[in-house]
Amino acid sequence: MENVLSLVPVLIKMAIVVGVLLLLPLPLTWLERKIAAHIQQRPGPMRVGWHGLLQPLADAIKLLTKEDHIPAEADRMLFSIAPVVALVPPFLVFVAIPIGDPIQMFGTEIALSISDLNVGLLFILAVSGIGVFGTILAGWASNSKYAVLGSLRSIAQMISYEIPMGFSVIGVVMLAGSMQLSQIVSSQQGLWNVVVQPIGFFVFFVSGLAEAQRIPFDLPEAEGDLGAGYHTEYSGIRFSLFMLAEYLVVVVLAFLNVLLFFGGWLGGPAFLPATIWLLLKVGFFIWVFMWLRFTFPRYRYDQLMTIGWKLLLPLSLLNILVSGFLML
Repeated sequence: MENVLSLVPVLIKMAIVVGVLLLLPLPLTWLERKIAAHIQQRPGPMRVGWHGLLQPLADAIKLLTKEDHIPAEADRMLFSIAPVVALVPPFLVFVAIPIGDPIQMFGTEIALSISDLNVGLLFILAVSGIGVFGTILAGWASNSKYAVLGSLRSIAQMISYEIPMGFSVIGVVMLAGSMQLSQIVSSQQGLWNVVVQPIGFFVFFVSGLAEAQRIPFDLPEAEGDLGAGYHTEYSGIRFSLFMLAEYLVVVVLAFLNVLLFFGGWLGGPAFLPATIWLLLKVGFFIWVFMWLRFTFPRYRYDQLMTIGWKLLLPLSLLNILVSGFLML
C-alpha cells in the first residue's frame, strides 16, 4: 500500500507536465506570429479575439477537422507512426528537468521534478537524439522526393551538430562534478557558468538552434526549395504533432540553456519565487529563438556543414581543453 501511495505524487506531476506541454504550443504560436509581425511592421493575428488571442484555438479546430490525407504510394504504417516518434522524446526529456529546489508540503518534501536523475544531462542528450528518427521516418515513408531530401538533410544535420553539442556541456559537467541538473544549478551559486564557459555556451546555443531545425538551420523543412521538406505530405492532426514537437524542442533548449549556463532558479530578486525567476529566463530564451527566426536568412547546405564541423567542433574541443587547464 505504501508503494502505491508513493506513486501518487509522481503521477500527479506527470499529469501536470503532460497537460502543460500539450497546451503550451497554443500561446507560443500566437506569440511567434506576433513577434514576426512586429519585426516586419504589421499587426499579425487580429481577427479572432482581442489582438488575435483566440487565433491558436481557431487553428487547432482547423487542424483537428482537416482531411487526414495519406499519399497512395506511401508506407502507411511508417507514415502514421512518424509524428508520434517525433513527439515522444520532448515529453520524455521533461522527466529529468527540475524547476526549483524541493519544497515542503503537508509535512512531506516534494521534488520539483518528476525524477532528478543523477545522470539527468546524459539522459536528456540521449533521448533528444531519438527525435530525429521521426523526421527520417516521415520523409522516407512519404515516398516524395521533397520529403526524402528533407529527411536526408536532417540526418546529416543532426549528426553534425549533436557531436559539438555533447562536447560543449563537458566543461559544465567538469566544473559541477555531476551530471545531475540540480547539482549543476547548485554549482553556479554566486557565478553563472556562462561567465566561465562562454565558448561552451556559444557552441551549445548554436548547436541547439540546429537541433531544433529553426532558421537559419531549417534545411530539413526549407519551404523555399523543398515545399516544407520532410512533412510536405502531412496534413491535419499529423501535421500538428510535428509542429507540437518543434515547439517543445524549443522549450527544452530554453530550459537547458538556463539550467546549464545561467544559474537556473538561482540569482533572482528576493521578492520573486525561484521557480518564477527560472521561467522568466526560459521565456527570454524562447523569445530569442523566435527573434532569430525572423532575423537571419537560411544557410546554404555547404555553409551549414562547415559551421558544424569546422567551427563548432574545434571550439567545443578547445573548451574542454581550457576547462581542464583551469581546474588544475
